[in-house]
Amino acid sequence: MIHAVDIGVILLYLIATIAIGFWVSKRTSKNLSSYFLGGRTLPWYMLGISNASGMFDITGTMWMVSICFMYGLKSVWLPWIWPMFNQIFLMIYLSIWLRRSNVMTGAEWITTRFGTDRGAQLAHISVVIFALLTVIGMIAYAFKGIGKFSQIMLPWDWHENIYALIILSLTSLYVIKGGMISVVLTEVLQFLIMTVASVAVGLVAIAKVSPETIAQLTPRGWMDPFFGWRIDLNWTGILDSVNASITKDGFSLFTIFFMLMLFKGVLASMAGPTPNYDMQRVLATRSPREASLMSGFVNVVLYIPRYMLVAGLTILALAHFMPDLQGSPEPDFEQLLPHAIQQQWIPVGLSGLLLAGLFAAFMSTFAATVNAGPAYIVNDIYKRFINPHATDRMQIRMSYAASLVVVVVGIGLGFAMERIADIMNWIFGALYGGYVAANVLKWHWWRFNAYGYFWGMIAGIVGTLVVLAVMTKFFPDVHVLYGFPAIFALSVIGCIVGCLMTRPEEDEILMAFYRNVRPWGFWEPIRQKVLAQNPDFTPNKDFRRDMFNVLIGLIWQISLVTLPIYLVVRHARGFWISLAVVVVTSVILKLNWLDKLPEDSKPA
Repeated sequence: MIHAVDIGVILLYLIATIAIGFWVSKRTSKNLSSYFLGGRTLPWYMLGISNASGMFDITGTMWMVSICFMYGLKSVWLPWIWPMFNQIFLMIYLSIWLRRSNVMTGAEWITTRFGTDRGAQLAHISVVIFALLTVIGMIAYAFKGIGKFSQIMLPWDWHENIYALIILSLTSLYVIKGGMISVVLTEVLQFLIMTVASVAVGLVAIAKVSPETIAQLTPRGWMDPFFGWRIDLNWTGILDSVNASITKDGFSLFTIFFMLMLFKGVLASMAGPTPNYDMQRVLATRSPREASLMSGFVNVVLYIPRYMLVAGLTILALAHFMPDLQGSPEPDFEQLLPHAIQQQWIPVGLSGLLLAGLFAAFMSTFAATVNAGPAYIVNDIYKRFINPHATDRMQIRMSYAASLVVVVVGIGLGFAMERIADIMNWIFGALYGGYVAANVLKWHWWRFNAYGYFWGMIAGIVGTLVVLAVMTKFFPDVHVLYGFPAIFALSVIGCIVGCLMTRPEEDEILMAFYRNVRPWGFWEPIRQKVLAQNPDFTPNKDFRRDMFNVLIGLIWQISLVTLPIYLVVRHARGFWISLAVVVVTSVILKLNWLDKLPEDSKPA
């Protein structure tokens, strides 16, 4: 049972969070920009903490504890399925490109690239459809995670979906009422609580679990992040059910799976952020420079506390919960996190802080998602097609209604799904595959037009549904990521056919986009026309430097992940190597990225 002190800490936090949302609601209800982007007045470091808080979600953390338990240090690669390293591409160059557009949503961005003709309107609609599917899926993802967590942690004998329904309803109060500023302020508070709790849990695990105990309870290779053709982790005789879970996950042929994650991840990262809260934080910054700083800051503040928590809870579960797992025929490893807290291995008071932090992590992700989604309904459907002359007051009211609709539909999907992994695989492994081709080409190829974008997105979305249906029926034991090449191929075909069967965009639109965003890529005909008009224009020649910085950034980021894990498991050699890599890559990035960011501190 949860101690009364811990319950008091949780209730105090929940009351404070909802109070902040209502306190700032008047400031955020002036117009759509203030409601969805905070009026672009928030400093980049607050937005960075807010973005990190949104990524520090309870559902993802439950999954990460489960994979850390089963795969050990090899689990550090598995979040690449999202892909985790898209933040590196954003910090190096894509946040700058996106922020220069000076729009409110990803769908509105379409007008800066393709104009406003019929093709652009179709492209615009395809982004709205994808954005809403993504947001609804993310709400279902949060719903399933908080339900599983609460069913174990809270004392009443209710179904997990009932818990999730109640908690989502309470969280929606301050999100819908307060808008972006409410979300950011509460997320900063939430992240601070989560950081303190995470570091404390890591320290408790260091004090209570010895390296010798970890070695006795894990298979050979558990401490090694590197891998061969197969995963090569044999839990036979220790916890046989893990072997079955690894087979079910579809990660056994790990090299092939890793190559697919990298292939899909690089393309997805070059496509730019999907139209969710990550993109919204970039668009809410005050300038392109601050957008880049914000994305970089996410990496700095997120990984060390999060992975101290993940590693701490993992080894506490290894040391104290193994007999229960061995006695269960089909243990649910996704529930290791709440079980690790429930067993009272963490001191009273700190347990309450951790629980408050985990509820904070859930509320952060949910709040950011709910605040991002309705912008597409109000700004890109209602305001554009239904009532273009709507007053600010009417638009805010529509935002409230749209938020409610999105939440209800997302909860409905959550009721229909069984596992966190099922929802995550559907969103990150498959649905994002339909987004990649069109959104890589829109940045990097001048000839790509709105019709190519529309047909590429539609082919990707429909292809995702078809490939998933085929895999579910005929290959139920194969991970959905193996379907990505087929989804990507269908989307590329849609892009190329739709593009080449129709005329290019007008030169004026392409030249305005190129002058404003200044991308590198296949823009030579447009570059020559811009230079003919303005010989003083400086084209972007940073491709090689940006790609070098991306490579260094990938190494930097994965070292920020391994560093806290090695610290908690007390693996000295791994810790010092990780720390050395972090220091060296940080110096390189300081000299070759940070010192060369554009000095454009004024709002774009």
